[in-house]
Amino acid sequence: MRMIGKAGKAAAIAAIAALALTACGRAESPTPGGTAGGEAFPKDSSIGVALPQKTSENWVLAEKLFNDGLNGAGFKADVQFANAGVSEQQNQISAMVTKGAKVIIVGAIDGAQLGTQLKQAKDAGATIIAYDRLLLNTENVDYYVAYDNFKVGELQGQALLEGLKAKKASGPYNIELFAGSPDDANARVFFDGAMSVLKPKIDDGTLKVLSGQTSFEQAVTQAWKSENAQRRADTLLAGSYGSASLDGVLSPNDLLARAIMTSVKAAGKPVPVITGQDSEVESVKSIMAGEQYSTINKDTRKLVEHAITMVKDIQAGKTPEINDDKSYNNKVKTVPAYLLEPVIVTSANVKTAYVDDPVLGPITK
Repeated sequence: MRMIGKAGKAAAIAAIAALALTACGRAESPTPGGTAGGEAFPKDSSIGVALPQKTSENWVLAEKLFNDGLNGAGFKADVQFANAGVSEQQNQISAMVTKGAKVIIVGAIDGAQLGTQLKQAKDAGATIIAYDRLLLNTENVDYYVAYDNFKVGELQGQALLEGLKAKKASGPYNIELFAGSPDDANARVFFDGAMSVLKPKIDDGTLKVLSGQTSFEQAVTQAWKSENAQRRADTLLAGSYGSASLDGVLSPNDLLARAIMTSVKAAGKPVPVITGQDSEVESVKSIMAGEQYSTINKDTRKLVEHAITMVKDIQAGKTPEINDDKSYNNKVKTVPAYLLEPVIVTSANVKTAYVDDPVLGPITK
């Protein structure tokens, strides 16, 4: 998990730090899969990319970008989705090793369930890059490339507060909290980033969670499935909001935000201020229509581009660029990371946030 060095965040993530960093030291400098200064492996080598289920538009886009980018650079791209679950991803990574993949990029379904396969890959001389989601409980990961996921949560928390204030000048405000899937290492990071902003307001009474469900474990959405979020929202509304208003919802991504809004509408209540993430087409349209309040723009093109840049550096025997070598501890080692900056998007900037996006640009004109 990520350990944040900024003083203002220390208290908010103390519990995670204690769990994730116990008896763990700082990682040694990364060693690419070859001798620095010369070609680490042939340019036409196989590069494995193990992706999770197709649970969002961004994962589907990543598949195309990895295929186009790696093949265009002269590599042999082996891009696989594990729609059947963890065991399928385990088998896919093993198959990539058998086929001689020199680098394996892993967007894990469950970052703690791939230890055997990652060791197999390292023993075969492959370099492992964790993509978007940190690989946990293993020394067999070399690099991590992702957006700054704690900041994603902070931005979501800030957006929720700003949206509530814009709707009603002063509190108290009734809110509910949703988190992602507990087997996704990012889900808790998103949640704790948001709670570093929201918990002080819960403690002072500005925000009221009428269900009383304020912990990550209570807020999780198994497998990031929209039907699970909608079912929980139905239960919360029936149990705690008979005559009370629901003013805001912390939603960790766009898919779940839309599911929660469906539940709220079915209950005959006004749509609350609701956050999201991923800049999915339907949610961007919803923001423009004045329903979903915010999303987070994490441009998949930039993330894939940097992952491929790392592959190119490793192939050439160079150490890939990192910009964070102390924050992302996976409970065994601190994984050298390159973090990209997320951007909050609301109705205030939705028409300028996607000007160079080939899909969203035309929609927001």
